[in-house]
Amino acid sequence: MLSVAAGTSSEASSWSSARRDATGLSPSPESHKEAIIQVFGARTWGWRGNFAIHTWISMKRKDADNYDRYEVIGWRARNGGNALVHSRSAPDNHWFGNAPELLAVVEGPEAEKLVSRIEASIESYPHKYEYRVWPGPNSNSFIAHIGREVPELELDLPPTAIGKDFISGSHLLGSAVSGRGMQFSLLGLGGFSLSPVEGIEIHLLGLTLGLDIDDFALKLPGFGRLEPFGAQNELP
Repeated sequence: MLSVAAGTSSEASSWSSARRDATGLSPSPESHKEAIIQVFGARTWGWRGNFAIHTWISMKRKDADNYDRYEVIGWRARNGGNALVHSRSAPDNHWFGNAPELLAVVEGPEAEKLVSRIEASIESYPHKYEYRVWPGPNSNSFIAHIGREVPELELDLPPTAIGKDFISGSHLLGSAVSGRGMQFSLLGLGGFSLSPVEGIEIHLLGLTLGLDIDDFALKLPGFGRLEPFGAQNELP
């Protein structure tokens, strides 16, 4: 089966009236006592949603009463503000009308071990007061930073996560987003990555073209992952 992009699904005429309710992808803390970490991605509002997503991470420790959700929101960086948001709202809500999909999940004792390391990586993110829609740093650059710092997540962000290839600290060399393999990046404008998780990727002007050898999937700008042999793509 050939999986193709779905584009933005928002039906509201204004972002202020678009759906923001929970989707049920995160189990309730009352019923799920074990630790859990989830990385989500959802198409952005408006025309940008045709080729770009917003990503965030939600997690809770064992027996915790709530999730902690972390994401970068651009408008908060205006006038020198902090774009990094920590909230305890719905961990899995619609993103201005668009339903999210899970990009990574870790549960149980392994998740409990990773929570503190993820919190440390969030604290070390050097661009809390910076935001550029393109080529980064933005919301996807932030989640990619966590992936590089915590390779146990095996985070493989789709091509639609524009900004993922901006390496924190504006470095030219680093690990791939998954924390495995290597990446060369000219401030997110161009480069490449080689990784056993992501496969081979070529980056140009924030766009990604690649081949995931492990899953035998093509990665195309706007479309995301195309898996012609029957596997579902993680996020169109």
